Amino acid sequence: MKSTLRPDAVLIQAVIAGALSFAHLHDLAEAARQTGWKAWAYPISVDLLLVAAWRRLRTARRDRSAWTWFTIALFASLGANIATAGLLDLEHVPAWLRILVAGWPALAFLGGTLLVHSPTEPVVPEVDVHRTDEPTPAPEPLPELAAAPEAPPAPTVPAALLDHARKIADAHQASTGSPMPADALSARLQLPAPMATAIAAQLQLT
Repeated sequence: MKSTLRPDAVLIQAVIAGALSFAHLHDLAEAARQTGWKAWAYPISVDLLLVAAWRRLRTARRDRSAWTWFTIALFASLGANIATAGLLDLEHVPAWLRILVAGWPALAFLGGTLLVHSPTEPVVPEVDVHRTDEPTPAPEPLPELAAAPEAPPAPTVPAALLDHARKIADAHQASTGSPMPADALSARLQLPAPMATAIAAQLQLT
């Protein structure tokens, strides 16, 4: 089975753009008195930093450091393209540009080191918005047992009233031969029920 090669227009465009950018960076480095192999190393350094920053952005899109170094490498490549387009006299490169070109290796080394050794962002698990978990019902509190009402304290019976009640009870027993019932004593004395009950308890009446 024969395999057919289908040229990708985007890939071809990327190769052409990369080759032109590579050549512009080489020409600018050579014009800044970086001759020989050094002139070829400059475009490799810029492109490698650009790729490293882009790969970092694919895994950590919010990484400010990756965006910073990607922008620096992009401006270095774009600046070389503009500078070699006839806007700059490559025979008389200004001193500030030669300083930038000479300092680029240290800057690129710093950027590459930070990109490699910077910690990556933690992976946040995706949340299924279509899943609705029912909340776990909280346990119902146990009903509190009502405290038994305390019995009211027995009223204090005055001694004179207790003697009067004893005389009435003794007279009833003497005349009838049986102890006087508590309700009969209460009716005779016409006292409130708690007081009559307290008197009957002290007289031991039923």
